Amino acid sequence: MHLHECILCATGPSSSTPGPGTISLHDIQTGTPLASFKQTSAAARCTAVVQSRDGIGGFMLAAQPDKSIMNVYNFQKDQLALKIVLPEKLSAIAVDSRGEFCAGGTAQGRIFLWEVASGIMYNAWDAHYRQVNVLRFTLDGAALVSGSDDSSVSVWSVSRLLDDDLQNELPTPYCNLSDHTLPITDIFCGAGSFPSCRMLTSSADHTAKLWDLSSKTLLTTFHFPQPITCLAWDTTERLFFAGSADGSVHQVNLFRQRVDKYGHAAMEVVGGGGVNDTIRINDEDPQATKKRLISVSQPVTAMTISMTSALLLVGMATGHVHTYDIASHQLLRTLSAHKGLVITHLATLLRPPDLVGHVSLTLAAGTETKEVPVRPVVPFQRMRDAKARELHEVVMMLPPQPATRSKLFFTYEREELLRDHSFFVQADAGGRDQLVGASAQARVAELEAEVAKLREQLGKAKGMNDAMWETVVKQIVHEKKDNAAAGGHSDEDIEEADRRKKRGRT
Repeated sequence: MHLHECILCATGPSSSTPGPGTISLHDIQTGTPLASFKQTSAAARCTAVVQSRDGIGGFMLAAQPDKSIMNVYNFQKDQLALKIVLPEKLSAIAVDSRGEFCAGGTAQGRIFLWEVASGIMYNAWDAHYRQVNVLRFTLDGAALVSGSDDSSVSVWSVSRLLDDDLQNELPTPYCNLSDHTLPITDIFCGAGSFPSCRMLTSSADHTAKLWDLSSKTLLTTFHFPQPITCLAWDTTERLFFAGSADGSVHQVNLFRQRVDKYGHAAMEVVGGGGVNDTIRINDEDPQATKKRLISVSQPVTAMTISMTSALLLVGMATGHVHTYDIASHQLLRTLSAHKGLVITHLATLLRPPDLVGHVSLTLAAGTETKEVPVRPVVPFQRMRDAKARELHEVVMMLPPQPATRSKLFFTYEREELLRDHSFFVQADAGGRDQLVGASAQARVAELEAEVAKLREQLGKAKGMNDAMWETVVKQIVHEKKDNAAAGGHSDEDIEEADRRKKRGRT
């Protein structure tokens, strides 16, 4: 199967189209629909996706806005796989990258944490004073970040939330970031493991802020002409996009080119000055506006960047999805299959190998036929149960182990490896001849000294052995003489008696 990128798009009802929405997959190059999952109307930031990997199928979660229900879908069927009854209606959900834990926030500021494979509620606590708008896991799943209407951002250590010894205590966050003044609208966690990573947050106070989690400090504040509704951050952290409700999408470069004192072009980091470092993004300069502003003329509700970091996808309140070339800001195509609905979630992913209607769901290996297993999702508990937590029964699907090495990407044969190794060794040997010769001579001298030492020790051991042998022989001879004298027989008589005994045996 060739690797192919696709768009995952979730929609919800609008004022003009009150009907239910869908979760759809489209080809990123042509916009052709690949699959559609109906009976869902998830609000913004209430959709989570776990991709198919390691021979196990993924799943999609969609929290419904009008009832305490979460819909579960898998890529192998276009029908609802499971309907989970929740303790409360959720205003935001998030699933870590491995699909192990799911977090849900409520309008009262409460956060729930479940284990997906067992359904156990590991924790439930009052995290904020007002509604939880955004939940995000860091890339390694070690921390959970929450943003609320109370303008604060809290970072929670997942290991502390799972600790049995802390279940009777109110969870304390790793840090509270309270520099925003209005409700938080979006959060984006950067590359790296927690806490050695950066984080980007946006708010209705017209700002987006860049944070360093290792030092728990604010690096830079970016001030925009309009309130920011959503963010999209490049995986290399070179730039990010900020969308607003008036249809403006601002590109903010985190590196800029300058000329050093020698007249050479060099790159330097933008910002990093701390709390007092504010960069204003304005539209006064027409040339600068043309380079960093994209106008879509409709409220922006969701954004994402393609896996190649070459395309920007912008979802709008009218149901359209625009695809722009990041380098030139040129509009490449428009996806209008969801016209009249609201785009609530946008993401790009590799087309699932078990996607319904595109591949066979059976993988033949010789004469044995196996179905692609689906990652298990168990109904979530509505309250914490200590007994179920102690039992902790988890259904796990182990990835299949192929009999032969997979050739999906590439193979590196032993002969080719040895040939490449000899080439690099030969290329580097010319510059190391003198060094190798000197080290070889030193090694030879060391070995000769060790041989001389061993010979000396061997001589001492031989001398001790000879002395022991002479002592033993002399002792035996003296004992024989003493015995002969005591019995009145000479040595010759004893030897003659021994010869007669031997003849008698023969």
